[in-house]
Amino acid sequence: MDIRVVIFDFDGTLADTRRPIVIAKQESMKSAGLEVMDEETCASTIGLTAKAGFLKFYPDLPEDMLDALVKDYRRRFDALTQETPPERFPGVDRVLAELEKRNITRTIATARNKKSLMEFLAQWGMQDTFQYILCGEDTERLKPYPDPVLKTLEELSFQPENAMVVGDMPVDMEMGKSAGVYACGVTYGNSDRKHMLEAGADFVIDSMEELLTIL
Repeated sequence: MDIRVVIFDFDGTLADTRRPIVIAKQESMKSAGLEVMDEETCASTIGLTAKAGFLKFYPDLPEDMLDALVKDYRRRFDALTQETPPERFPGVDRVLAELEKRNITRTIATARNKKSLMEFLAQWGMQDTFQYILCGEDTERLKPYPDPVLKTLEELSFQPENAMVVGDMPVDMEMGKSAGVYACGVTYGNSDRKHMLEAGADFVIDSMEELLTIL
């Protein structure tokens, strides 16, 4: 295995954003007079865009109400993360630094909107850590479709056999495998080993630092 580029998910893989995501979703649901989903249900859509996540809960919601719900959720999420900024998971900084030493390209493929992602990276002083970033508005189709991975490979001139997706949700594994690259799931985020393997993961790790052993 000759991995030259690692494509990271963001939420639940690099950053611990579960709490503000869940709270903001639940508060928005309550404010809109909708059925409020429990924590596990809310967390099950992390990795999808906010709109796609709400659509899974309320498939018959009118478009204008859906847009208002997304807008309210983002406002609440921004307020929560400004009050208590999310932290990077243990080992993330060490792994990114080691990948740089090994001349392995680091990229991000996330459904998070670009404004939000870049604000987090700026807070952490990591604007230059990743050589390529794709957010929710950068491809027409997002996870579990392969488009973000395929676009990354095309733009950076890598072959599928030289790439690996690292993420915490089944949709990350499905995205990677449908693009023909290696897929590595992490168990410390928002899913578990069983569901990652069922989604096609080639590897499953319990800490980010285990990635260095695989590579």
